[in-house]
Amino acid sequence: MGIFNRSKNTAATATATVPAVQGPDLAHLTGDYAIDAAHSKIGFAVRHAMVTNVRGEFAEYEGKLHLDGSNPAASTAELVIKVASISTGQAQRDEHLRTGDFFDAAAHPEITFTSTSAERVDGDTYRLHGDLTIKGTTRPVALDLEFTGAATDVYGAERVGFEGGTTVDRTSWGLTYNAALETGGVLIGEKVKLTLDVSAVRAS
Repeated sequence: MGIFNRSKNTAATATATVPAVQGPDLAHLTGDYAIDAAHSKIGFAVRHAMVTNVRGEFAEYEGKLHLDGSNPAASTAELVIKVASISTGQAQRDEHLRTGDFFDAAAHPEITFTSTSAERVDGDTYRLHGDLTIKGTTRPVALDLEFTGAATDVYGAERVGFEGGTTVDRTSWGLTYNAALETGGVLIGEKVKLTLDVSAVRAS
């Protein structure tokens, strides 16, 4: 997943060089993991009618990670989301989101993300760069993720956790549908906040 890459930022002065902040030793986490969708969430929020946010999530997705704590550049991440599983808690709105006005789920049934590189920002925070494909269009994005911990659960499964997200402009992926409001402004905001709360299990 490349998220354990440590930056090499240094602050130089005339007399000394301050080393980059060191993060936790994560070499023991090296291995392959699968995202546990039953204990994870991929959500979003977008401004509605200029006054509030509509929130939703995708219920069906698969993801795999290869974490390399000793050689972060060798880490990778892949995610495949089923567009038809979108849910905002309102059936009519969900059906509209599946149409060609928005995601066109019939023609483009999947949203995908593939990591390309990563960097450590500070402490347990990492920035994961990758390609996000929606509705046949691929654009680069950067996800800010916090490593929330690792543990062995009651069934003996080794887990790691991350949470974070990013903000994207939906129009960059061809999601341009909108409507003008009588009082000014538009019905749907262009900026979409994407959130991830991920639990991943080490492959046996």
